Amino acid sequence: MGNDSVSIKDLSKSFGKVKALDGVSLEVKEGEIFGIYGADGAGKTTLERIMCTLCAPDSGSCSIFGFDIVKDRQEIRKFIGFVPSTFSLYPDLTVEENIKYHAGLFSLPFDEDDKMIAPIYRQLAPFSRRRAEQLSGGMKQKLALCCALIHKPRLLILDEPTTGIDTVSRREFIECIKDLNKEFWTTVILSSPYRNELMMCSRIALLEKGRIVSLGNPLDILPPESLSIYDSAAIEKEKIIEVSGLTKRFGDFTAVNNIDFSVKRGEIFGFLGANGAGKTTTINMLCGLLAPTSGTGTIAGMDINREYEKIKLHIGYVCQTDCLFKEFTVKENLRLIAGLYGIGRKEADRRTDVCLQKVGLQDCANLMCGSLPLGWKRRISFAAAMLHNPELLFLDEPTSGVDVEARKQMWDIIRSEAGRGTTILVTTHNMEEALWCDRQSIMVDGSIKAMGNLGALVSGGVSPDFDDVFDLITQAYL
Repeated sequence: MGNDSVSIKDLSKSFGKVKALDGVSLEVKEGEIFGIYGADGAGKTTLERIMCTLCAPDSGSCSIFGFDIVKDRQEIRKFIGFVPSTFSLYPDLTVEENIKYHAGLFSLPFDEDDKMIAPIYRQLAPFSRRRAEQLSGGMKQKLALCCALIHKPRLLILDEPTTGIDTVSRREFIECIKDLNKEFWTTVILSSPYRNELMMCSRIALLEKGRIVSLGNPLDILPPESLSIYDSAAIEKEKIIEVSGLTKRFGDFTAVNNIDFSVKRGEIFGFLGANGAGKTTTINMLCGLLAPTSGTGTIAGMDINREYEKIKLHIGYVCQTDCLFKEFTVKENLRLIAGLYGIGRKEADRRTDVCLQKVGLQDCANLMCGSLPLGWKRRISFAAAMLHNPELLFLDEPTSGVDVEARKQMWDIIRSEAGRGTTILVTTHNMEEALWCDRQSIMVDGSIKAMGNLGALVSGGVSPDFDDVFDLITQAYL
């Protein structure tokens, strides 16, 4: 390793009464891939935003390649790139327009053959005239990475960049990062909830309540990997979801192509597939949010084509995006949702307390939702989906952006709800979570290509890694 690219000493930052960072000190060597790990609200994003000169510390110092982040912030911005956890580009501009705009900020021409961005842009080129909002999650993050690299930064800061991205795209993204580091000696600082991403770091820092409590080799700090396969007890025979020939077209594009499947009461059904495979479109049809082009489906005996309003009273839905009101407190958001289901004020307060306790956020009821970390917002959305005691829960990537401990806690709740007879249909890009489902299906380009207990392929010796099983099935049909 070379000289220090980042030097931080006694850095502190508070937001009101909340101490986000408390005396953080660390050094990152030039050319190092350095990881930041910790629970939601531990201070990861605040630390990265300070390094990016987007936020000033209350005390302490931070220098980037010898430049002070406060006095020299304009100079620092010339040689750092930042990819935030949420999509931050212009959704109504095309891929090419976004890249050209970012190149213009640095008075640079856009050269698609530039060595630093060419490997990434080649994957984006077929979609160069497509608006950014129409891209899959994986493509959006590759576009964000391409824009962050347009000025050849010496330091690249990535704030949970693969949140919500399927396992194939996630691997491709991480390979891009490895290649950048190897070929251009780019220093990389990465925060991530994924063990396999943090394992590529030479060192990681574990943050707890704004303090670094451990610093060193990832193997010495990360919790051991769990490979347990969830196998529920007896599942009721009644089918809560039945789908036959379900199809959805948008113009000439077929998003969902003639799929058939059923899910039983109390079953945890893993609905897997790469970004753009058709999972969310299918869920939106089953929830009554989108009319099918053809085919049939029933939810607890109710027809999705004719009884979609009645269906909404029997289901809970956690969508991919943040649907909470930023200007409301946590409790006010949940009261509003309870009111939409006709739940009275007193009962709404009781259920709010119960559901917040389930997701471990009982002390956050009076906090403004707009100020909360992404992982906390996901847990609040999960609590909101359970308020009216639905018999079916649709969970569309419910743990995206959630830290490891909170993810395990949420899955304990999922199992508990299934044990009470609630049917769960869950999409996830975390293959460990997929193994906790009773059955799984894999969608590829709008069609279901595999279904059953795919965990048996792991335990049966086809592959020791469910990621590999998913890749093999997906790639076979691409």
